[in-house]
Amino acid sequence: MDTMLPTALHDELSTLLGDGWLTDEAARRRHGEDDSRRWALPDAVAQPRTREDVVAIVRACRAHRVPIVARGAGTGTTGAAVPTQGGVVVSFARMNRIVEVRAADRCAVVEPGVLNGELQQALMPHGLFWPPDPSSAEVCSIGGNLATNAGGPRAVKYGTARDNVLGLVAVTGAGELIRCGGPYTKDSTGYDLTHLLVGSEGTLALIVEATLKLSPRPIAQAGLRAFYRDAGSAAAAVSRLMNQPATPAMLEFMDRRSLALLRHNGSDVPEAGAMLLVEAEGSHDTLPDVLAALGAAAEGEGLLSLDVAVDGAARDRLWAARRALSPALRTIAPGKINEDVVVPVSRIPDLVAGVEALADEFDLTIVAFGHAGNGNLHVNLMYHPDDAAQTARAHAALPRLFALVLSLDGTLSGEHGIGLSKRDFMADAFDAATLDAMRAVKAAFDPDGILNPGKVLPPPTA
Repeated sequence: MDTMLPTALHDELSTLLGDGWLTDEAARRRHGEDDSRRWALPDAVAQPRTREDVVAIVRACRAHRVPIVARGAGTGTTGAAVPTQGGVVVSFARMNRIVEVRAADRCAVVEPGVLNGELQQALMPHGLFWPPDPSSAEVCSIGGNLATNAGGPRAVKYGTARDNVLGLVAVTGAGELIRCGGPYTKDSTGYDLTHLLVGSEGTLALIVEATLKLSPRPIAQAGLRAFYRDAGSAAAAVSRLMNQPATPAMLEFMDRRSLALLRHNGSDVPEAGAMLLVEAEGSHDTLPDVLAALGAAAEGEGLLSLDVAVDGAARDRLWAARRALSPALRTIAPGKINEDVVVPVSRIPDLVAGVEALADEFDLTIVAFGHAGNGNLHVNLMYHPDDAAQTARAHAALPRLFALVLSLDGTLSGEHGIGLSKRDFMADAFDAATLDAMRAVKAAFDPDGILNPGKVLPPPTA
């Protein structure tokens, strides 16, 4: 037994899970990291196949006061799935069944290990889709999407994971199986535990089944690409676009540094202060009117040029620049602090101006782009990890970025979650009474504090 766990716990879970109980160092290392580039060795990895397995795992770990960290596909960027206090990582890779697609009710019942991309493929014959579309959609799990309240470009119209889940089955830190919500879209019955658990990053309960709200696939789509003199002009256009009766399906923003990076890497984008990418949806009859209204809203002070693409190949070319941007960041520097901050749409110009001032003050390249319709921008602080001074400047700029966002009535995260990377900034975002209320909720669901300890909530001050 290559583990520090109590022998009784090891024997119980080894008997329960068989080859789904892993204690070798290679498996532990593989399950001890996520896309944050943080890692820590768990004492063991549990791979349950059923909800009953999960109940037994939690009850056994609770009896021995052993921490539990739930894990999806490991694509998170905040360290939420890193077992910093050891214990047992519960991997949901084997709980990967699409239990039922209820097309007539526009919902699907799935286990947490189902991959987002696999679900989308299964829904295509039904003419339906699940709206959350993070950049890792092909390889991330539904459980992880729910744990972090994942979003993506389509969130501007369809909302985040929290807006697209109807019900959950979950196991609390006390080892109790609870059910909340169900295959219906209206519910005024008791407390809304479904939406409380979504976004809680495995700190309140382990989700073992989800009933997801589905949407019909659009019949016709078209794209717009608009270049502006500066971020202020682009942000003003965002407000106009969001005031249209037909909400854009996607509305993405790129700052001038994003555009310069794309040009450096061969993309056909002109020099401009900012760019908006807009996706329109409708029927074959209504799409022309929607497109015309969005095009008119995009026009205004500071507009330099506007491109329209209706057919699929042309739309793909418009969106190629957005898809190429994240990989292109690595050509600037191998180190990246990627924060998914949110401000009111009207404050986007102030955020971009503040980011540019930070870049100058700390002598860093900072690139901002993202989901403008929600005011959710990805601010990327680029640095060379082998340059100690530059690394120090990047990490010194981070609290200043968060202070800027909060001063603009914003919030720390729109879709990545808090995890470890933003935990200690929660005290800046919330007052003591609010944090105490959150801790009380945590204690109610997880009385012994074994679920993902040390994440999301900062330690209480003495």
